[in-house]
Parts: sequence; C-alpha cells; structure tokens
Amino acid sequence: MITQDSHARFATRAAFLVAGFGLACWAPLVPLAKARLGVDDGTLGLLLLCLGLGSVAAMQLAGPLTSRIGARPAVVAGGVGQAVLLPFLAFAPDVWTMAIALMLFGGFLGVIEVGMNVHAVEVEKRAGRPLMSGFHGLFSVGGFIGASMMTLALSAGVGPVAGTVIAAILMVVTLIVAAPRFITTPKADEAPLFVVPRGIVVLLALLAALTFLTEGAILDWGALLLSGKGLMPTAQAGLGYSVFAIAMTFGRLTGDAVVARLGDRRTMLWGGLLAIAGYVVLLTAPFAAMAFLGFLLIGLGASNTVPVLFRQAGAQTVMPAGLAIASVTTVGYAGILAGPAGVGFLAKAIGLPNAFWILAAMLILVPLCAGLATASKPPKP
Repeated sequence: MITQDSHARFATRAAFLVAGFGLACWAPLVPLAKARLGVDDGTLGLLLLCLGLGSVAAMQLAGPLTSRIGARPAVVAGGVGQAVLLPFLAFAPDVWTMAIALMLFGGFLGVIEVGMNVHAVEVEKRAGRPLMSGFHGLFSVGGFIGASMMTLALSAGVGPVAGTVIAAILMVVTLIVAAPRFITTPKADEAPLFVVPRGIVVLLALLAALTFLTEGAILDWGALLLSGKGLMPTAQAGLGYSVFAIAMTFGRLTGDAVVARLGDRRTMLWGGLLAIAGYVVLLTAPFAAMAFLGFLLIGLGASNTVPVLFRQAGAQTVMPAGLAIASVTTVGYAGILAGPAGVGFLAKAIGLPNAFWILAAMLILVPLCAGLATASKPPKP
C-alpha cells in the first residue's frame, strides 16, 4: 500500500531532481553565452556572480517565509520560476539582460533549494531513518540528465532556445505531478529575518560552502577548462560535467550504506582525499579520457560530504536543528552559486587551470576538519 510517507519521499525526490536538472541545463550554455555576448573570463565571472547574488538574497527571504507558510509553496514557486527563466538564458542579447536573467534565475533556484531541504528534513524525521544522501542523489540525477540532454541537443543541431523550452516544460510537468504529494511542514508564527550560524555550525556551513564550490566550479567552468585546454570541442565539452554528475549520483545514492559502514568522520576524510586526487588528475590530464577520470574521482569524493554535514547540523546542540540546517543551506549553496564567480576573477588574473589548482588546495580543509566537523552524534533511527 502506498502511504503518505511514500508520497512525501517521491515529492522530495522530484523537487531535488527538478532543481538539479534546471541548474545543470545552464552548464552547456555557458560557452555559448560567452561567445554570443563577446565577454572575457572576468566579465563572465561577474555574470555568474549575479546568479549567486540572486540566489543568496532569495534564500534569506525564503528561510523565514518557508518557516511561516511551509515548504510546498517555496518548492513549487521556486521550481516554476526557475523553469520560466531558463529559456531567457539561451537568448539574452546583451550583458545587462543576461545579468538580470541570471539574477532572477538564481533567485528562484534559491527559493526551491531552501524549500526542498526543509521538506527533506521533515520527511527524514518522519521516516526514522537516514534519507538525506538519497535525496541529494536525485539532485545529481537531475544534473546528469540536464547537462547530458542539453549537450546532446546542441550536438544534434537543436537550437539553445528550443532546447531550454523543452527542458522548462519537463520541469513544470514534474512539479505538477509532485505538488499534491508534499506534506505539511512545521510552521512558526515568528521567524528571524536573518539566520546567523554560530559555534560548530559555522564550520559545518563553511565546509558545505567549500564542497558546493567544487560542484559549482565544475558546473560553470568545467566545459571551458576542457575546451580551453584543447581536450574537447566546445559543443561536447559539457560531457565533463555529465561524468561528474554520474559519479555524484552513484556516490549519493549509495551514500547511506557507505556512512553506515564507515561512519561520518571517515566518509568525509576519504571522500575529501579522493576529490583532491581527482583535481590533480584533471589538471594534469594530457587527453580527454584522463580528464574524465578526474571528473569521476572529484564527483565520487565530494558526493557524501554535504549530506554528512546536514546530518551533523541536525545533531549538534549549539543551535536549534532547524535554524542550523537553514544556516548550512544558505551558506553552503552560496558556494555553488557565488563561488564560481571568484573562479572567474582568478581565471582572468592567473588562468583557469591555476584557479582550479587553488580550489584543489582549499579542498584540503575537508579531510583536515573531518574529525571536528563530525564530533556530534547523530540520533539513531
């Protein structure tokens, strides 16, 4: 018999799928947008910053709003808005129009990100067993499908506008199917306008931002890294993110079993080391197959760090679990959205490969801080 909990799990997975799909559809469009607008890496970095600023600003509003009206309106409004804005990214004719479109696209993405994580926490709580890795795995599934579908469409000669319109329709249909299945999340009459992390939550949020920055860098700059090194033609360069997304998907869908066997600390430690090794392979690769191996290792290594951090945010006692999760969500997703803009500024100054080397060096903090970040004992189901 299909229960309400089963419906709720389906709806949560659909929300993560839509969010990952919509964001990943943007990845293969980045080189095309750069060429269409005639901008350099620095200007492209500013445009990507608009996406991040829009998302972070929306998250600050979505947090208290979701606390007052529940997660369902945030997920539906954010997902539909994201779908409507996606085609505009494919034909925006000038830098200012693109900046506005990216800011709005990021804003709606921020709304659905907050809503789906709040909903996921409540669904996991009702189920009485770990589900967060699997939910985040569906974000990776959406990333793989979105990047692959858009790359294949462009390679087959389908125009970017037509491709994004098809993608937008698929997103809206999925949300229509999922909407009645969302559960009612706890509501608060009053919620702070800004949630500021403190104590161990500061470390959890910063590590989440750093790990998400890895995903954001691959999303926004992976294709340009491959094409810039002459390893892949521009139209097929988005396959790098597809390989990364496959690895993230596999790692997260098997993540609950991995954590049960290794524990949170060793999962973060070995995952961080594997991701760093992947960057070394990617940046020293003389041919495409080796570069794809690098994308694969980065995806596997980074896949379960964020679900572990969310679990630890719920287990710590410095802040109420709900506020801690909201803090980790906001700061963490700032990494995936705003961080790649910093990669653009570094790329203009020292070159894109060197910018990625700096990112790999920063990632060393994940294994170094694994013990401290996982000191809290998650409640047993």
